[in-house]
Amino acid sequence: MIGSSGTIGGAFLELLQNNPSCSKVIGIHRHSEHSIDYQNPDSIESCATALSHEGPFHLIINTIGVLHSSDWMPEKRLDDLNAEQLAELMKINAIGPALTIRHFSKLLDPKNSIMVNLSAKVGSIEDNRLGGWYSYRASKAALNMLIKTASIEWARTKSNTALIAMHPGTVNSRLSKPFRGEHIGRPAKDATADMFRVIENLKKEDSGSFISYSGEKLPW
Repeated sequence: MIGSSGTIGGAFLELLQNNPSCSKVIGIHRHSEHSIDYQNPDSIESCATALSHEGPFHLIINTIGVLHSSDWMPEKRLDDLNAEQLAELMKINAIGPALTIRHFSKLLDPKNSIMVNLSAKVGSIEDNRLGGWYSYRASKAALNMLIKTASIEWARTKSNTALIAMHPGTVNSRLSKPFRGEHIGRPAKDATADMFRVIENLKKEDSGSFISYSGEKLPW
């Protein structure tokens, strides 16, 4: 469970720990024993290497992502776009997860496994009807492309592994709080339960899909 200190990651960790069919769960984050920090890309490989003796893993879920910070909020218009914010979101929402796929893929069970990366529906190019949120949309669209591209390679090299981009919906979390998330979002326990029901029914043929928490396949 990557990003287990976050709202969704923590809820996933608790769900898996209470699942009788799950023999062992490991949660990692910036301050865990084997830490992972997307501000330090080298930590991704070192964390995967440190956990290699714990594998193989049947399920890896990555919930790390950022929408806003204390310094900036999502852009409402083109004039708000700036290089620093765009680069930061690309680093956390696309580059970090891509390197995680690269290094943690070596820990997956080659006989049967799933890797899920949380994306966002606003990263869909086809579904973009409102505009705005330039950096977040672009970084999630980049993540989706990286996942899709890796899944094509995995069809040849990891044919029994499904690589998935998943939209969690609006969740009452730190990420959504400035956008009335506590009013329009679902509790994290409900959101993770919904997503896990979808995950449990995934097949290797679903690899390379962009899927909602409801099981709906979303347009790229």
